[in-house]
Amino acid sequence: MSDALTLFSLPLFPLGTVLYPGGLLSLRIFEVRYLDMIGKCHKTGAPFGVVALTEGSEVRKPGVKTPTGDGFAQENFSTVGTLATIADFLVPQPGLMVIRCRGTQRFEISKREKLKHGLWIADVTYLQDDQAVTIPDDLQSTADALGKLIKTLQERGDVSAEQMPLLAPYRLDDCGWVANRWCELLPMPPELKQRLMELDNPLLRLELISDILERTGISR
Repeated sequence: MSDALTLFSLPLFPLGTVLYPGGLLSLRIFEVRYLDMIGKCHKTGAPFGVVALTEGSEVRKPGVKTPTGDGFAQENFSTVGTLATIADFLVPQPGLMVIRCRGTQRFEISKREKLKHGLWIADVTYLQDDQAVTIPDDLQSTADALGKLIKTLQERGDVSAEQMPLLAPYRLDDCGWVANRWCELLPMPPELKQRLMELDNPLLRLELISDILERTGISR
């Protein structure tokens, strides 16, 4: 992709987590600002953007003397996020949606705007996908440990294919895919997950994850 592609007026979903390309995200939606947004995205097949909160909470809370003057607490979020497409969509009761999404491509916000009812929209530029990089020998144990975890989950009788936290196909020979899945699974601070997601070098991302796994004793 030689030229950067820009997407205008992408609806955003600020969350207390980081979504990676190829990752899964399950959400229970009950706020009016998101019920309408997700309903439209599902109907049209359009994506929305997941961005990590740096200030505020996932559910809007009243605030005093906020800069926006709308009576709600301030919200801020990272400028790099990931597009999400809806894979499963349920409405178990009025005013509640339960969805399962897949992360596709990273983006960077160039301009953002908060609408009157609290929904954020943004103009974004797509970032390039990770280049395919084969797992080097000195990091093979990191991929092997992930493969063992996947096999353990598959062999568990109480985990169905739909409940697997990782999407097939399992690309255990690819640095970016292995690094991203470990970033999702490991209990790391959101700030660290965000920094790792923003790295353009998948080999470097895997090297950093490998160091974390070695320190925790997961991969040796």
